[in-house]
Amino acid sequence: MFGFLDSQHRKMRDNAANWLELADKVWSYRRDRLAAAESNALVERRAELRRLLREKADAARMKLAIESLEGALSRCGGAIYPKSALVENVEFFLVAAIVILGIRTYFVQPFKIPTNSMWPSYYGMTAQNLPPGAPAPGALGQAFRFVAFGAQRYSAWAPADGEVSVPLFVRGETVTVAYTLRSGRTWLVLPAKLKEYTFYVDGKPATVRVPADFSEFDDIVLGTFFPDRAALSEQIRRARAAGQTEIVRIQLDEGRADTYEAERVPLGRSVRTGEAIVRFDILAGDQLFVDRVSYNFVRPTVGQGFVFRTDHIPDIERAYGAQYFIKRLIGTPGDRVEIREPMVLRNGAPITGSDAFAKNARREGPYRGYANASRDDPRYSQLFPGETITVPERGYLALGDNSHNSFDGRFWGFVPEKDVVGRPLFIYFPFTRRWGTAR
Repeated sequence: MFGFLDSQHRKMRDNAANWLELADKVWSYRRDRLAAAESNALVERRAELRRLLREKADAARMKLAIESLEGALSRCGGAIYPKSALVENVEFFLVAAIVILGIRTYFVQPFKIPTNSMWPSYYGMTAQNLPPGAPAPGALGQAFRFVAFGAQRYSAWAPADGEVSVPLFVRGETVTVAYTLRSGRTWLVLPAKLKEYTFYVDGKPATVRVPADFSEFDDIVLGTFFPDRAALSEQIRRARAAGQTEIVRIQLDEGRADTYEAERVPLGRSVRTGEAIVRFDILAGDQLFVDRVSYNFVRPTVGQGFVFRTDHIPDIERAYGAQYFIKRLIGTPGDRVEIREPMVLRNGAPITGSDAFAKNARREGPYRGYANASRDDPRYSQLFPGETITVPERGYLALGDNSHNSFDGRFWGFVPEKDVVGRPLFIYFPFTRRWGTAR
């Protein structure tokens, strides 16, 4: 680290030692292939430089010996010496990649939380709405927010003058904006699934694409066009009464023929060409390091954050493909678990082991409590009201802290023991108040 403070003599001795190490390597790998003259020259030059090192010869004499050894190495080093800069760089990055992959596979793995199923313990992607006409960070502010929070700007721009309309999926009191899943790329390189939302102005489309795991677009539209949900419902009622709505078919996924029915509704606001219809930033979800070592030696503990693969959970694999999930561990093999809203009972008593359990049971702050599965929704499979389940051998039960918005063990069952990965250690990004040891 402080080599620049060394004397010239010390630096030359270190240089000589490095050359001897290289010469020993060439000799070990190539001596059976060298001609007698090459072999003798290499042996003599190595011995001479080693002798000078032992005698602590002056820097000038060692420099001459190094140059002499280098000449011998150039003649008989083969693929070991001399090397081009390209070969050295490839070797360096290859070794670095192997080390990184080894650490990631066996010790510590970076993990990005995409959804808000564990909110408010861990944050998935969140949005900051920047309605047209409201102040928004400039270029410098955007750059800072990108570095500090992973914030990226998304907008849909008006292609014409006129009133904005959008396809909505209306089911009772629930209103969501219709979208199509499309193939795209993140960072312009990595393949990814994206949600494409389409607005219409004077019949002309304007689209915006967001990550498939982003779930706050409905709130963006609501916050941009209406003061509250009641105003949105009233706009839908008025538009229907005036005959201004239109039933349209929306493709569910560009890779499939399935479609669903939506209702295109005018939103009661007009725009001019080139104006933003919606404008918002998406802030990165929490990114953390996961300990992959501990669970090889100790059993997972109820209450810990719990990271696992989804390869052998069919309901997840069909919906999202093979990936990594994070939930909170609720039950280990043999545990009896029941949800009595808003709390979870484990083996007949209120569950303990995490602050999130107590806060959900009290419905403290943003914690809304645990919710039973609904018999009206065929996607649920267990933990219906009044039901107690037993965690099987070599299985684990995991639920999200944000029970009302979590795709968890109530839907897809148990996590196989072989798919357990580890526990979260440290939130390293973004640089918010949550930065630090994972809860």
